[in-house]
Amino acid sequence: MNQTFQALSLSAAPPSPAPVPAEAAARAGGPGLGRGALALLLSAHPAPALAVTALITALGVAAGRDAFGSCLVALAVLTGQLSVGWSNDRIDLARDTAAHRRDKPLVAGEVQVRSVSVAACAALVLCAPLSLANGAAAGGAHLIGVAAAWSYNLGVKRTRWSWLPYALAFGLLPAFLTLALPGHPWPAAWVVAAGALLGVGAHFTNVLPDIDTDLAAGVRGLPQRLGRRRSRTAAALTLLAASAVLVLGPPGPPDAMGWSGLAVTGALAVVLCLPLGTSPDSRLPFLATLGLAGADIALLVARGASLS
Repeated sequence: MNQTFQALSLSAAPPSPAPVPAEAAARAGGPGLGRGALALLLSAHPAPALAVTALITALGVAAGRDAFGSCLVALAVLTGQLSVGWSNDRIDLARDTAAHRRDKPLVAGEVQVRSVSVAACAALVLCAPLSLANGAAAGGAHLIGVAAAWSYNLGVKRTRWSWLPYALAFGLLPAFLTLALPGHPWPAAWVVAAGALLGVGAHFTNVLPDIDTDLAAGVRGLPQRLGRRRSRTAAALTLLAASAVLVLGPPGPPDAMGWSGLAVTGALAVVLCLPLGTSPDSRLPFLATLGLAGADIALLVARGASLS
């Protein structure tokens, strides 16, 4: 799900010209090869794609995947994330154009529509064999997660069920890793629950900066329906719940790192639930939820050896 950790800022600037449809730019000859390749890469949301890939690869190493297996994990996750990122920008082209999103390469005419469409499909096609190379069960779990992310882009994001693809995709990621281990063990229930909660929290976090813009464009997922204030509270409580599961779920008493992580996430959750940074332009809620998610990720990686 590459939109999961997007750090998605407006500054005062002179009015920009009306956006140029990508189709018109393509007919006019399009950008130069080097600039076009960069624009194509940026259309895939590379920062969150690489962040998710690094996280899952690190978790795979912690779970016991060897060097070759870790490379397969990285390639499968990266191609899946790129396919989701490209499909997101292609599917949202009309909405982004209406919102004058000149930060989007497709809207600015810096890359051709056909190029993004082909790239999304090619990445998805590559993702399938790379996922299945980890084993049929493991690959199937990953492909279900990728399909959930595509379903979000294709319309679930506009419904009250917008959280579900995130819960499904993140909840299945531990299964992708453990089902490829000797004996093909299913991940522990607490890991699946923590992954799903982390995914839902990431959904609220990702949407927070753009709730007003989304509402203006007719996107009414669960965070948009709840509004900014209740969504930031939902993000805080969901991510705090993920922390509690990660600390208290594994067998045995929590260690010092676990208690410290729970204390940090608890403090950040309190900050988010207080009436601070209520201005629509405030970045405090978004940054606090990112900090919460980061703490959860650290706890998850630290418990990688206990996934199964």
